[in-house]
Amino acid sequence: MKPSDSSATVASRSGLAVVIALAIVYVVWGSTYLGIHFALEGGFPPFLMAGGRFLVAGVLMYAVLRWRGVPAPTRAQWKDLVFMGVLLMVLGNGMVSIAEQWVSSGLAAVAVASTPLWMGLFSAMRGQYPSRLEWVGLAIGFIGVLWLNAGSSLSANPKGLIALLIAPIAWAYGSIWSRGRDLPSPFMSAAGQMICGGVMMLVVGFVLGEHFDGMPSTKAILSVVYLLLFGSIIGFTAYVWLLHHVRPALAGSYAYVNPVIAVALGAWLAAERFTAHDLGAMAVILCGVVAITLAKARGNKPAVEDKP
Repeated sequence: MKPSDSSATVASRSGLAVVIALAIVYVVWGSTYLGIHFALEGGFPPFLMAGGRFLVAGVLMYAVLRWRGVPAPTRAQWKDLVFMGVLLMVLGNGMVSIAEQWVSSGLAAVAVASTPLWMGLFSAMRGQYPSRLEWVGLAIGFIGVLWLNAGSSLSANPKGLIALLIAPIAWAYGSIWSRGRDLPSPFMSAAGQMICGGVMMLVVGFVLGEHFDGMPSTKAILSVVYLLLFGSIIGFTAYVWLLHHVRPALAGSYAYVNPVIAVALGAWLAAERFTAHDLGAMAVILCGVVAITLAKARGNKPAVEDKP
């Protein structure tokens, strides 16, 4: 085999791996909202379901990482992971589970799609001012958020509305807060956050009096297993792999693909209905997210080196 043929084969395999990883992140993370819907519908309490899912996934990831020789987090790192667990897991994922008691899975995904907008705002508050295109994206996106909250079917569910305002704000603040912190490797950091967040969500669930009224349905149990294995472990593994093999803008493109997939799956598999108002707000929010992603892609372009 010629060297050029060998290089072409490697490039082809690498390209196929990228496509597979993107498909996993798009489809798996886009379908987790429907998985949560089925789990709640089948008899799982929201915090107990989310807490159990993340605790088991975190323990499995932690055990595998330690077996492979990855260092355990230090005491100081565990403190940061606890705080991140509160923001990202309890207030982020936990509020989504709470909201889906009253709000469709697709609408929940659309609301969470505003996370990059809040991240841009929090970055500006820390002195990392957005570019002109990012400001345009923020403005467009927040118009979409106001539109979604002001007249869509979401406004008819005050509890779901509040929960879906808290979730993206908490997730965005936790993501910005974590930058520059002394954290473990990405996989160990994720495992630690899942363990801490899972334990706290279980505690919150018991404090709130959550309990099982009976044996959850088979579909609900399978949904939780899917969320645990695919949503928490496989999805995150694919995302971290992408961060190391493609441009950040491409890896982060899930932010505007997931809501579309969530809405489509909700309509197809759960007979969820969306008004023109809902879909219009989604389109505006996603336009804002796309603008911010493109602006970051421009800012992250490597400098062209002068040839000798």
